[in-house]
Amino acid sequence: MKTMSIEEKLGINKFTVDEGNPHIVIRNGFNLEDLKKCAIACPAGLYVINDDDTVSFDFAGCLECGTCRVICSESGSLEWNYPQGTFGVEFRYG
Repeated sequence: MKTMSIEEKLGINKFTVDEGNPHIVIRNGFNLEDLKKCAIACPAGLYVINDDDTVSFDFAGCLECGTCRVICSESGSLEWNYPQGTFGVEFRYG
């Protein structure tokens, strides 16, 4: 039996994205150090710190694990809510 990579396992998941209503928003005046932690900890790799210290983020591939919510809860850098019903991730592999 072939061992699947993390990328292959994530690729099996189904994401139903509510484009007009993101469930994670980076707030103005965010704490860059907190978001650097998110870039390291996010299992889906959704946070990217650019060379000019700007942040690229795409909520569409979110696994809804809450890691970023915990890391950034003290600074208030994020507004985090679960997606509305019928939206979000549907796990399809163990």
